[in-house]
Amino acid sequence: MTSRRATHADSWYSADARTLARELDGWLGKASRLPRPARAVICPHAGYRYSGPTAAYSFKQIDPNTVRTIFILGPSHHVRLNGCAVSQCLSYETPFYNLDIDTNISQDLIDTGAFELMSLEADEDEHSIEMQLPYLAKVMEPARGNFKIVPIMVGSISSSTEAKYGKILAKYLEDPSICFVISSDFCHWGQRFRYTHYDESCGQIYQSIETLDKEGMDLIERLDAPGFASYLKKTSNTICGRHPIGVFLNMVTEMRKHSNGTRMDFNFLDYSQSNQVKNSRDSSVSYAAGAFVIH
Repeated sequence: MTSRRATHADSWYSADARTLARELDGWLGKASRLPRPARAVICPHAGYRYSGPTAAYSFKQIDPNTVRTIFILGPSHHVRLNGCAVSQCLSYETPFYNLDIDTNISQDLIDTGAFELMSLEADEDEHSIEMQLPYLAKVMEPARGNFKIVPIMVGSISSSTEAKYGKILAKYLEDPSICFVISSDFCHWGQRFRYTHYDESCGQIYQSIETLDKEGMDLIERLDAPGFASYLKKTSNTICGRHPIGVFLNMVTEMRKHSNGTRMDFNFLDYSQSNQVKNSRDSSVSYAAGAFVIH
């Protein structure tokens, strides 16, 4: 099997390379860069007209001079998956150029017995991974031909299963030539999402949503895997990438066991909402961009 098509091009983002490059360059130009490159980032995965400006803050932190492998952990929106799955394709198409998959790492993951192969149909239906690809192709342009990706679809897994995958993947996070992209939007609010939590003490509905999101974001910044799991259980916040985030937090937990006190930081760099909800008939999706740095 060769290449996965860019099935969301021309609907979720421009299929025209020149138009897309102009948009991405514009958003990246407005984002600031941290003093140290990221070893992992959290990125939204909505249509670029909604989440593109926020996503730029994550992708700005990826260094094409050092990164040679990029893992992309995205939630499964369409298929029931009790674990994690890797792609059976050799490359993923983007409007810029194809991104080659590191089939050796994919096979290593399958050999653990914990990963399965996703079908091509499931692969091409899923937007959570695809929406990261054009941005990656853009920021990694200086390293074109010298880097590969490892797409991983993450199912609806338990906290203990997140910890299992965190242990498997931690060794890759320790490698400075590897970067992880954790694909997630934050609160999906409104009747169409079946989630209408509202704390009136926060002010308007959109302010309540932001307070709720930032409670979870604070736990991620603390790299607190159990705390984030407890927060989700308590609030039921509709963070669609909660399981990829949980896997990432458990990777850090595993790394810390033998890090000899190495300083690790996660910081959110931008937050936005698709709409400022002021009445119960309205809806919105939240987006957050953050970066994990090892000192």
